Amino acid sequence: MPLHVRPQSSNYGRLIVQYARQNALREARSCAAPFVRSISSTCRRNHAPPASDATPLRKQLKDEAKRKKKLAKASSATNTQTSEAADPASAWELTVGIEVHAELNTAHKLFSEACTSTNAEPNTHVARFDAALPGAQPLFQKATLIPALRAALALNCQIQPRCSWDRKHYFYQDQPNGYQITQYYEPFARDGSLTLLLEDGIDPNDLKGAPNTSSVPSLIIGIKQLQMEQDTAKSTLQPPATHLLDFNRVSHPLIEIITLPHIHSPATAAATVRKIQSLLRSVDACVAGMEMGGLRADVNVSVKKRGSQGNNNEYSGVKGLGTRTEIKNLSSFKAVEDAVKAERDRQIKVLESGGVVESETRGWTIGSTETTILRSKEGEVDYRYMPDPDLKPVFISEELVNHLRSTMPELPDSTLSRAVSDFGLTLKDAKTLLAFDDGERLEYCAETVTKVSRNLAALETDASNDISKVGRLAGNWAIHEIGGLLTSDDREWSEMPVTTEDLAAILTNLLRKQITGRVAKQLLQQLYDNPDDSKTVDARIDEGNLRLRPMDRPALVSLVTSIMDENPDMVKAVREKGQKGKIMWFVGQVVRTAEEGTVEAEKAREVIEELLQS
Repeated sequence: MPLHVRPQSSNYGRLIVQYARQNALREARSCAAPFVRSISSTCRRNHAPPASDATPLRKQLKDEAKRKKKLAKASSATNTQTSEAADPASAWELTVGIEVHAELNTAHKLFSEACTSTNAEPNTHVARFDAALPGAQPLFQKATLIPALRAALALNCQIQPRCSWDRKHYFYQDQPNGYQITQYYEPFARDGSLTLLLEDGIDPNDLKGAPNTSSVPSLIIGIKQLQMEQDTAKSTLQPPATHLLDFNRVSHPLIEIITLPHIHSPATAAATVRKIQSLLRSVDACVAGMEMGGLRADVNVSVKKRGSQGNNNEYSGVKGLGTRTEIKNLSSFKAVEDAVKAERDRQIKVLESGGVVESETRGWTIGSTETTILRSKEGEVDYRYMPDPDLKPVFISEELVNHLRSTMPELPDSTLSRAVSDFGLTLKDAKTLLAFDDGERLEYCAETVTKVSRNLAALETDASNDISKVGRLAGNWAIHEIGGLLTSDDREWSEMPVTTEDLAAILTNLLRKQITGRVAKQLLQQLYDNPDDSKTVDARIDEGNLRLRPMDRPALVSLVTSIMDENPDMVKAVREKGQKGKIMWFVGQVVRTAEEGTVEAEKAREVIEELLQS
């Protein structure tokens, strides 16, 4: 009989069951101890119900939560002072450099006239050179340089008047020539910079000590160079061991963006890649982002003791670095952040145990807790870089650069700055709106603000001069109210039926205190549900008798007093327990109880607060 099978009738089985029950009972009593202190030992022994004055479990849980919150608050200062001791990573300095590979938005491949469509049937857009057929020669497609130059200008790079092509030798199944054509020695752009703000998602600690030339705190990440290069074939594994190759992607034009090692946190590493993708999209250099496989990132990670010189490694003028490892082919912002964090922790663990960090190329799998070694890190000698004898240098005229610079689309930071200064939006709202629907919602909001301001000016109201008030209101409605309707109905922005004219009419009446906020939301819902109804917003207000008819103060005080008298426990919660959040509950009750259009929430709150303090 197998060891794990025993007859139920055996004495051994009964003893095991009995022991398990006793052990489970002891464990249950131990776990429950903090919540049952008020119950007497007699009650527990005799299984009698607890005394009537015992504290209810729900209150015990709330008291326990309050106690923990109080302890956490009391120890926060101590935790701040001892953060380095509590967090081993704080004693180490992390340094990260990133290489971003982005597919350029071009019609043809880099060295052939084959189309760059990667969604077509496999191997249907392949020229002779792409397949490395004997005798095939590369032919540089000049048009591929245009989006690359736009990307370089967006990253504040110096365009080089001359660039040339090099062969990077390595053999892999997705590289038919046995080498990749790139621009190692003479890239087309150098010495750029990327400006990151706190709103970009960087670690706030990275702003400490960072030099700033503007009133807004920012972090500058240096760009070493941009180089053009060809992509590889797409490899698909067919289990168990068959690899299928699609040569449609071979020689798709890429740019490689190489940052300097100016990044010192995982969050800032992810923010850097996110900002680069945003810039490339804004100038139409790269239309497919990370989510579509059009942009990939390699990260170089090293750590050293704070204040030390590391291993005295140097990269492009940055000295005192530790031994770096490279993590290849990260395909999402979260993967960048998580991989950097995991590799940082791995290196710290190695160094603290007395080991040595090896220069390696490592991989990362989503959901992992540690990077995995792929191979030893290659260097210049391994790749055997050499000038490509089949390709001539490329000369870039200053006239072309100036033309592209003068016709560049507006960059995201400029758009955000204009949205704040010209339309009164908060930076947070402007950034949120710009991220939605390819910026179309931000344009919708800006147009709404313009129309509301024009409406108010025509009516000669004081609110017409307060652009920030109009902008904050319009931004809030575009994000939350309209966004909520689209989300609940699962509609795309292109299906949004409410025009800027109608939204401006609603907000104009709201700012003029002609309607309440509740009525404004009802009107928005009507316009959203019945887009074919041609009635104007003002006609809907008058037809439904929805205009605000303010209740006089004595009547409002009387209404608030009656609601308070009906809810003494809520009054007690505010007055004696300081639960200020209950005030808004009273506001809601007043608005719902009164006739539609007779109570303003702000005035109701003023009266409620006044009566609660008396």
